[in-house]
Amino acid sequence: MAVEQEPKQRLHLVFGGEMKSFDRVEFKDLDRLDLVGIYPDYASALAAWRGKAQETVDNASMRYFIVHMHRLLDPENA
Repeated sequence: MAVEQEPKQRLHLVFGGEMKSFDRVEFKDLDRLDLVGIYPDYASALAAWRGKAQETVDNASMRYFIVHMHRLLDPENA
């Protein structure tokens, strides 16, 4: 009988904010960053990112990002 293993946890952070300009990643106000959440896998993070991006579609200077935290925490095994 095979033992099922849990999928490897690969944490992803979703956050965003209003940008100073369109040509570089620099936020207008770091105190107003929108920390959406930390998710256990890329698919969950992508769904959250899409939702926030859709909510702010009318504000062209808002951008949201997905950070692959698992690559920062364990770069050799990412």
